[in-house]
Amino acid sequence: MHLNLKKRTTIRKKRAFRIRKKLRGTAERPRLSVSKTINHIGVQLIDDEKGMTLASYSTLTKELKGKKSKENARLVGEKIGELAKGKNIDRVVFDRGRFKYHGIIAELANGAREKGIKF
Repeated sequence: MHLNLKKRTTIRKKRAFRIRKKLRGTAERPRLSVSKTINHIGVQLIDDEKGMTLASYSTLTKELKGKKSKENARLVGEKIGELAKGKNIDRVVFDRGRFKYHGIIAELANGAREKGIKF
C-alpha cells in the first residue's frame, strides 16, 4: 500500500510539472493557479517574474465559509475576477494544475469569465 501511495504522488507531481512548464505569469498577464482539496477549492493570481501572489481567494475565507461545490466554485471564480479587475488585470494564464478542466474547475473558470477575465 505504501508503494502505491508513493507512485501516485510522483505521477501527480509529474502531471502538474508537465502542465506548469508551459505556463508563465507576468505582471500584465498573471497566472491563475487553481488548488483543490477534498473539502475546499482556492485560486491565486501569481506574477512568476517577481514570485509574488497578487490576489487569492478560496472557500476557506470568512465571507464564503463553505464546502467545495460547483456553486461555491463559481462564486470563488467571480470573486477572483473582481479582485483582478480591482488590480486592472483583464487577461490571465489559466493554470489548472494536475486537475482536468471539468466539473468544478470549469465552473470556477466560467465564474471568472463572467466578471470579464480573459484566458
